[in-house]
Amino acid sequence: MEIKNLLNTLKELKEASPKRKFPQTYELIINLKDLDLKKPDQQVDFFANLHHSKGKPVKVAALVGPELIKQAKEECDSAFAVDEFDTVAKDKKVLKKIASEHDYFIAQATVMPKIATSFGRVLGPKGKMPNPKAGCVVPPNANLKPLYDKLQKTVRVTAKTAMMIQAPVATEAMKEEDIADNIKTLYDQIIHHLPAEKNNIRRVLLKLTMGKPIKLDDKGNILKGEEEPVEEAPKKNTKSE
Repeated sequence: MEIKNLLNTLKELKEASPKRKFPQTYELIINLKDLDLKKPDQQVDFFANLHHSKGKPVKVAALVGPELIKQAKEECDSAFAVDEFDTVAKDKKVLKKIASEHDYFIAQATVMPKIATSFGRVLGPKGKMPNPKAGCVVPPNANLKPLYDKLQKTVRVTAKTAMMIQAPVATEAMKEEDIADNIKTLYDQIIHHLPAEKNNIRRVLLKLTMGKPIKLDDKGNILKGEEEPVEEAPKKNTKSE
């Protein structure tokens, strides 16, 4: 995709969308083809790193030992020390609230077994266990600030059961150049994670929260013409992600 084309697309999409009282989120939607998602090597599951934030704060909690608790309280939105795990884990409602209020969880590697037994029953089904692929499992001497900043620009991209990827990339409140750059960056990374790259893409769409999806070509231009049916995103099931 080309930035100049995406800027024109964003302008047209914004002009066609009714104004809302809140900054809407731009979502990139990619319908896939010629994949057998029953085969693990053809499933899509990775963390994409963008150049800019997605326009909304990403909340991060840290589950750590005594070596990192002071730093975690300074750098993260919430922090829980290992000696608090059992107390927190006693109340499943509290655990669920913690899970729903945070997007990512950072874990100190040396206390991962304790995290699994204390938090796993809630974080696991929600797909929020600290993930090494996102850099969220760290040593006791880690510097958490760079990781926290990186997570503000991280998007998890998945297609395990449905032939579709849908991910937030930006909000209307951001600069259009940054929005376009995020779209291009995410699209390029998705392409490189598909076995046959562009040949596994059926169609690419872009939508605002309250708007209808528009179809794009691989250069970032709006595709005009007869409307085609668009697959709906599967509803999120908190018991599996």
